[in-house]
Amino acid sequence: MPVDPNAEIEVSAFNWVPSFAKGQVRDLRVRWALEEAGCAYRERLLDAKNERPEAYLREQPFGQVPIYNEGDIHMFETGAIVLHIAERSEVLMPRDPAGRARAMSWVVAALNSIEPMIAELVNIDIFNAGADWARARRPEAERNVRERLGRLSAWLGERDYLEDRFTVGDLMMTTVLRILRHTALVAEYPNLAEYQARCEARPAFQRALEAQLAAFEETPLTETV
Repeated sequence: MPVDPNAEIEVSAFNWVPSFAKGQVRDLRVRWALEEAGCAYRERLLDAKNERPEAYLREQPFGQVPIYNEGDIHMFETGAIVLHIAERSEVLMPRDPAGRARAMSWVVAALNSIEPMIAELVNIDIFNAGADWARARRPEAERNVRERLGRLSAWLGERDYLEDRFTVGDLMMTTVLRILRHTALVAEYPNLAEYQARCEARPAFQRALEAQLAAFEETPLTETV
């Protein structure tokens, strides 16, 4: 079923984050999917400096963003939300069963096989920089990231995308690779760097990124980590 461009969709997001997180918060994934699908949405901005209200925790048990509301549909977790949007957009999800299965596999691969290793490195480098345990753990954490990036690079080869065209799998993989922007690790694999740049050049991504950053600019707060 094609996405209704007039659907009443609401996506929650933060009104401020530290500089290192700008362009990284996970509502970007949902915004991008909606832009690719041609679907209008409204923001529901949360005060990032305060605890989530109890009503929000009834929608998102962990207090994170984004949540997605569309009529009677209420969702959390970006993987689930993005797949929901993709099901109604041929831009994101191939209609043939084989192509659909591959696109879904790459979404889960990005979240399960790549992101956890990257998240550990970010935890060390940004949230625990200088800690003794972090210094001891970092070499192995970086090796784990390189191993996964090497396998992804080998799969991609000379392809433009993970499969024969851009899909929701590429959308999710690109947002995961972006988390490494504080390092030069992606650049060590030229085909991955070119792949990421290719996906980020899509007009839908640029619109999604602009919308997320605009919300932060409207709420200038004192920078803290």
